[in-house]
Amino acid sequence: MQEQLQSIWDQILKITAVFVTPNWGDPIGWLPVLLLVGVVGPLLSIVALFWVWYRIRKPRVRYEYTEPSRSAPQDASGAWVFPTGEPFCPRNGLIFEPRMTRCDVCGDPLRVTCPKCQVVRAATDARCGNCGLAFSLQPTVRTARRSPGPPPGGAAAA
Repeated sequence: MQEQLQSIWDQILKITAVFVTPNWGDPIGWLPVLLLVGVVGPLLSIVALFWVWYRIRKPRVRYEYTEPSRSAPQDASGAWVFPTGEPFCPRNGLIFEPRMTRCDVCGDPLRVTCPKCQVVRAATDARCGNCGLAFSLQPTVRTARRSPGPPPGGAAAA
């Protein structure tokens, strides 16, 4: 009877030895895989999600086709009405894009009305000669000039 109890006790000790003192070689062998799946995987997932989020939400540059010049409106007496801060040609009554300095039609230098003191100055001057206001004319939208070919949509759209 004592031998049977001893053999039962030995079997209990063998079973608990598996749990108490396991073979650490197997878990250590799986450690690189566990690190890859548990650390590198989530980091790459976060980077990929951030990249997708940025690509969806990033600011886009708008391009619009504009004509290099447009006609200025006329008042009741027939005089041209030029907006302040935009280059214009007083001879032809045309308003041009910002940063232009010469008229495409006649080649004359363009003029700009100062938004502060309403004095007309050359478009090439960086400062107003009267009030000293320094401003650079910049377009609100990047523009691309149309080619001399047919308008977008084909010749039928003209």
